[in-house]
Order: sequence, then C-alpha cells, then structure tokens
Amino acid sequence: MRLKVTIYIFIFIFAVNYENMEEFTVQVADESLRQAAQQGMDEFLSVFINAMSKTIGGELNAENMNRLNGYQITLFAYHYFRKEVLEGGFVQLIYNGYGPFIFENPFAKAMRLFGEGDFSKLIYKAKEIYDAHKEDLIKERSDDDFMALYERYESFDDLEDWYIENEEKITSGIAAYVDDHIDQFALIINKG
Repeated sequence: MRLKVTIYIFIFIFAVNYENMEEFTVQVADESLRQAAQQGMDEFLSVFINAMSKTIGGELNAENMNRLNGYQITLFAYHYFRKEVLEGGFVQLIYNGYGPFIFENPFAKAMRLFGEGDFSKLIYKAKEIYDAHKEDLIKERSDDDFMALYERYESFDDLEDWYIENEEKITSGIAAYVDDHIDQFALIINKG
C-alpha cells in the first residue's frame, strides 16, 4: 500500500523567509536530553524530532513547515530519509513521496554543511538516478509492480549498501552537529 506524502518544500533550507515565519519555539527539557544522550544517538535525535513534531502538531507538511527553521527542517529530512531507506531503500523513499523533499531541495548541500561530505555525495548520486527516472518511480502501481521497481532500479543497490554500512557513523555525526549547534534546533528549558 502506498503512503501518500505531499511534502514539497518551496524554500531554501538555510534561507527561510522570516517575514512569513510564524513564531513557534521548539522546546526540549534539559533532563530529557541528558537521559537520551546516555541511551545513544538515536534517542538523542528522537528528542528533537518529537519536540518538533509536537510544535507543528504532528507530521511535517507544506502547511506547517513555516513553524520550523532550516536546521530543524533538515533534521526532519534526515529523519525521513533514514527511516525510509533503512526500511525499503531509495525506491520506497521515492515511491512514498519523499523524493521531492530530499532530491529537489538542498538536502545534500545541507548534509555537507553538517559535516557529512561523503553522505552528501551519496545523495547527489541517488539524485542522478531519481532525476533520470522520476516519472516511473513515482507512478501509482500495484504492490507487485511496486516490488518490480527494485529489480528495475538495481542502480540504487550499491548506494543503499553504502548507506547501511555507514548509517551509524552518519547518524552519530548528525547528532554531534545538533549537539554543537543546539540553539539552532531547540530552546533548552529547565537547565540545572
């Protein structure tokens, strides 16, 4: 079954038009961060994803993304990228509607700015395949026809393998970037 996602960003990740940005602040409790950091990078990043989700009232979409800044949107993009690619590869990521969010926005550039240069290159390579076959990859189809996409687009396999092998390092690097630039991602409350 195909998940319908309509996240089309019409803004540049690091050049948010603040005139149209609503005043919302993502808040994270210091104690929650400390506990999550002890549990690991996944839990640490989840604290931010959950707080951002709460701030926007659920899932990120075109109507509520103006409540977040470019750094926060980039973290959401990585969250969706990671979830989709680990579950079903690039075919699933694109077919489930995240192709425009990842490949038609400067996500790869943002990952380079986050310190993940090799990952950024991987995204650019996947974008080449996406750009060449976008219409076929996003076309509505039966479950059997969807599964056939994996055979048709084996060119994604090496990219997926590289990501899976390096996912922990990449996620750790992104968590370190968030920690080093925490004020761009949330207001930390109840500091002890």
